Amino acid sequence: MSYTAPKNQINPRKLLHSKWTAVEPMDREKHFLVTEVEFDEESIVTHCELEAVISHKLYPINWRDLKDASRWKQGWK
Repeated sequence: MSYTAPKNQINPRKLLHSKWTAVEPMDREKHFLVTEVEFDEESIVTHCELEAVISHKLYPINWRDLKDASRWKQGWK
């Protein structure tokens, strides 16, 4: 029997302004907001950026990484 990690369900069209909590803090920060999403002509995400809520630091991220529920929780928890 194999184990599959739980996944967050994400619609790329609803990524912009979505809120995320890092399971393991990044630079002592855990609450983030998706502030930038770019799509190509086939509506495929080509760029996604998270902004830390407190420091406003920007972090480019592969949006598919947000599907990993062992690393990210939807909303601010």
